Amino acid sequence: RHADHHNDARAGLFLSRIEWGVEGFGLPRQAIPTAVEALANRMQASWWALHFSDEIPRVAIFVSKQDHCLLDLLWRVKSGELPMRVPLVIGNHPDLAAVAHGFGSRFEHVPVSRDTKPQAEARQLQLLRENGIELVVLAKYMQVLSPDFLAGFPAVINIHHSFLPAFIGAQPYHQAWERGVKLIGATAHFVSEDLDAGPIIEQATVHVSHRDEVEDLIRKGRDMERLALSRALRLHLHRQVMVYGRRTAVFD
Repeated sequence: RHADHHNDARAGLFLSRIEWGVEGFGLPRQAIPTAVEALANRMQASWWALHFSDEIPRVAIFVSKQDHCLLDLLWRVKSGELPMRVPLVIGNHPDLAAVAHGFGSRFEHVPVSRDTKPQAEARQLQLLRENGIELVVLAKYMQVLSPDFLAGFPAVINIHHSFLPAFIGAQPYHQAWERGVKLIGATAHFVSEDLDAGPIIEQATVHVSHRDEVEDLIRKGRDMERLALSRALRLHLHRQVMVYGRRTAVFD
């Protein structure tokens, strides 16, 4: 069906993604993994993976109080746009329990403070294991995951209000308005131990003008957050993203 390749001469890597249908294929499904492994070994591949598109991953969404990304993702799952199941939503505040329940997802309130963070993250990891979770999405989850958490569960995607690199803290759009920026946006990325420095999957931007008030920047910024996160998730779920070092190759 599809074959995409990329040669990164600087990294000394050849990346390839091949997609094909199993209908009428010469091997039975159960024999394909062994055959692919033998081919990868013969080609001395440093890394390879095989996925079947009818195996739907189980995803947990972490939230705080903002609901726009959670609502968007759950709606896209319900409408069939994102091939994933969301059996679990975890919040460090209880505010979004009704949203999760409205879409048939279990909601767990796990409070997090500086003193209780190790215990809270241990509880979160326990919930992920109990529910067979394969991927965590941080949908405006206003906590930083510790290295210990990421060591126990490294498959995490975050949405960040980037394209505002000079503005840190709780009110980036207010600071952007005060500086009169002309472009705002959002970045979806894999989470690493370095804060907001993991490999980038997708970015979205929108122009703003002197006519826009802070409320307009917040509204436009939230639109970009929804867009970048849903695009990134779709790419990841369709296995179109390869990570190498701090970079990604996105075969879209």
